[in-house]
Amino acid sequence: MSTPPTPQELLEALKQVKYPGFSRDIVAFGVVKDIAVGGAAVTVELAPSTGNAEVIANIRQRVIETLSRLVHLPVEISIQQPDAPKPTPQSKPEIPGVRHVVAVASGKGGVGKSTVSVNLATALARAGQRVGVMDADVYGPSIPLMLGITEKPKSTEDKRLIPVTKYDMQIMSMGFLIPDSHAVIWRGPMIDKLLTEFITKVEWGELDVLVVDLPPGTGDAQLTMVQKVPLSGGVIVTTPQDVALLDARRGIKMFEEVNVPVLGVIENMSYLLCRSCGHEAHIFSHGNGIKMAEQFGLPFLGQLPLVHEIVAGGDAGIPLVIAQPDHPQSQTFLEIAQQVLKQVETSSVRPGPLQ
Repeated sequence: MSTPPTPQELLEALKQVKYPGFSRDIVAFGVVKDIAVGGAAVTVELAPSTGNAEVIANIRQRVIETLSRLVHLPVEISIQQPDAPKPTPQSKPEIPGVRHVVAVASGKGGVGKSTVSVNLATALARAGQRVGVMDADVYGPSIPLMLGITEKPKSTEDKRLIPVTKYDMQIMSMGFLIPDSHAVIWRGPMIDKLLTEFITKVEWGELDVLVVDLPPGTGDAQLTMVQKVPLSGGVIVTTPQDVALLDARRGIKMFEEVNVPVLGVIENMSYLLCRSCGHEAHIFSHGNGIKMAEQFGLPFLGQLPLVHEIVAGGDAGIPLVIAQPDHPQSQTFLEIAQQVLKQVETSSVRPGPLQ
């Protein structure tokens, strides 16, 4: 008769169970509180950080499936109910001087999230807001290129970073700190340390809105931001493709799980617009972004077509909203900015960090 696995061995096995919507496992999240191996059953005590019944059921089922492959005993699960989240008062933001923090996210790469972040930020600035941009895309920082910035941030005597100013906005990016030819090969703790310094050791000054360009997906960088910054809300960028929409749904779920309101959905690359005749070619499908927003009961902020001017502006370091303020798509960005402003200004409670 074989010796049953120890609680520690079972805990190691549960590190393969990812927390729904995140790249981290349930052990890293602290969900697994206790494991007991008895003669009649294996008992696991779980403490999810959410009250979402669907997420809890998902975790419970995957724990049972994982442990049942290792032990020939019934697996009994007990669930600790999470405490109600305590909202952070709006008068006490985590970043001094910053009124609102808006995260721009996408479930996958290649959907134009950074392009949207830059043009949304410049549109907010054109609307009279004091704006900052935090490039939290550690592995692929593209904000310096898109804003045409080649200078480096300066530091104060007490080693605090001063953001680079461009187009009347305060900018901070990992791209300022490493040469373009270097790859960032970092594990989670290093990413957490860098983004924490961007939050706590940067002299952002007085800002109405800090736009955070998150990396694609739902990994360590996103977790750091939602834990340590009282986000006013998140904006989801997607394309009409089914694969992009599938990942965008994960981004929406991520914000919901950490009690951050989703301000709306932007469908980028909605169609190819012919500059000669004005014909719209829907090469990535059509209308799926609107349907997804309706499915989740979210505002649909707007559609952005594939047009040469948006791409050229990013490559030249002059965002379309700055280069061609009267362009139809510049007007779309301004309309999106107004919708975002309206939502963050009317929000009475700012969400607290993940417990």
